[in-house]
Amino acid sequence: MDELLSEKEQIEAMRSWWRENGRWIISGLALGIALLLGFNYWNSQKAREAVEASAAYEALLSEVAAGDAEAAREKAAELQENYGSTAYAAQARLAMAKLYMDKGRDEDAAAELRALVESDSTDATQAVMVGRLRLAKILLYQDKPQEAIDLLQGYRDTAFAGRYSETLGDAYVALGQADDAREAYTVALADDPNAPTVNRALVQMKIDDLPRVPAPAAEEIPGQAPAEAPAEDAAAQDPVEGSPADVPAEDPIDDEADAEAAQ
Repeated sequence: MDELLSEKEQIEAMRSWWRENGRWIISGLALGIALLLGFNYWNSQKAREAVEASAAYEALLSEVAAGDAEAAREKAAELQENYGSTAYAAQARLAMAKLYMDKGRDEDAAAELRALVESDSTDATQAVMVGRLRLAKILLYQDKPQEAIDLLQGYRDTAFAGRYSETLGDAYVALGQADDAREAYTVALADDPNAPTVNRALVQMKIDDLPRVPAPAAEEIPGQAPAEAPAEDAAAQDPVEGSPADVPAEDPIDDEADAEAAQ
């Protein structure tokens, strides 16, 4: 009899507990299922968005390859409006900037790259770094070296440190600041030699072409004729073949060099 009562008490206790907590358990299960379904739906939406953005980007590249700036601009605007949060939007700005430079529209190219740099998208970090480098080169092309310096300073700890430092050196040269240029070029050469981020031979030639600091004049000894200055080395008088003065100006937007830097 006691055992029967004990079982009834246990059943009644379980019923009482369920009456108090059952709705919370059911609500928790329903919430968990809803979250799982929502997460799966979000993933499917992101996957579909990526496919659609990729197709839109391919359509843009077709117009870029054809050199049709207006058609490409329309495609790029649609891509930015519908898929602005994807990495394809950042790549679209790079493509448009390259097209504009090919058309001689450097202001439009700079506007595209500024929009990319200012977005600072975490989904397109590498594209942002490329965009910053290309914008700096366009600023140099536009004879705005100080703006290029302001844009590149403070980014020595990135994958593009070598290219940034080389471009900084070019900007300092344009301002006539040889010491700062030498320091920037030296930093560029100190970049990982196994990473083909800079043309090391060209950077060294740029350093060699910088004005040299004159040696202090020797103190004259009373009663002694001053020593004759040694004849200048002929190599110092004649420009060396392949020196930076003979090297053609770099393309402000160099896809191949930027691709190497991104490795």
